[in-house]
Amino acid sequence: MTEPLTNPWVENYVWPQGKTCAVVCSFDVDGESPYVWMHRGEPIANLGEAEQRRFGPRTGVYRLMDLLDEFTVKGSFYVPGLTAEQHPGLLSHIVERGHEIGLHGYYHERVDALDKAANARILDRSIALFTEQTGQTEFGYRSPSWEMTPEMFDLLRARGVLYDSSLMGSDHPYSVEGLPEVPVQWLVDDAIYFRFTAGPRDKGHPANPEQVLESWIEEFEGIREFGGVFMLTCHPWISGRPQRVRMLRKLFRHIAAASGVWWTTTAEIAAYHATSSNAERFDVAAQAVDTEI
Repeated sequence: MTEPLTNPWVENYVWPQGKTCAVVCSFDVDGESPYVWMHRGEPIANLGEAEQRRFGPRTGVYRLMDLLDEFTVKGSFYVPGLTAEQHPGLLSHIVERGHEIGLHGYYHERVDALDKAANARILDRSIALFTEQTGQTEFGYRSPSWEMTPEMFDLLRARGVLYDSSLMGSDHPYSVEGLPEVPVQWLVDDAIYFRFTAGPRDKGHPANPEQVLESWIEEFEGIREFGGVFMLTCHPWISGRPQRVRMLRKLFRHIAAASGVWWTTTAEIAAYHATSSNAERFDVAAQAVDTEI
């Protein structure tokens, strides 16, 4: 008789204290860093997109922290080194308000476009800057553009980085060779709906926020049903605008009215995962795709 198939990935993730799912409000405070990286080595004379992006660390991030305060919720803010360098009081202000700060590259560079030595230099430079500005020495990590390599996981582990939040291999936390992975998802990222700079990459106008809100609420309810983590990812230069702040307030009201929700930060979820029975049950190798046929 054939042995029954055992698959831990269809088993329920065990949340603490009877919770049935988790919610994280995460914010990638990119500022102009992706624009600088995209045009590296080229002179940039136009101000349009640069100023649009500067709205994030200049204004948007503070509006979003005020919104979190309305719901007594702490968020996770991932900040490229360039943004922290250009706004030297930003990291400490985020920390003073009780939120988490996480590493997010230096120029929002894609890690898969660089070799291991270059990624190591960027990671070390970011950690040194964050420590200098906040006094903290341990951080979580989110890769720019949500791309990772096996070598990047080696670098994170060697430096004692607390977790990664860049991949989509599950809709609940898991581990990549022992390092907690708190997954993201494109469906609940504001950029795919609202990013618009009037440039060649834009394929249409920004989405109707009411339709996005309906989609996000439906995904949140699905996450509750399956016991996962609802990882909302917003960018202050996009979602710090009045229309999107109002949309997020409606979403937060819906979440706040739901039962069984652990509304917390990525760091707290990663710390729980690392010491729970889930860590061993849900662990994968940092393995690239084998293209040999």
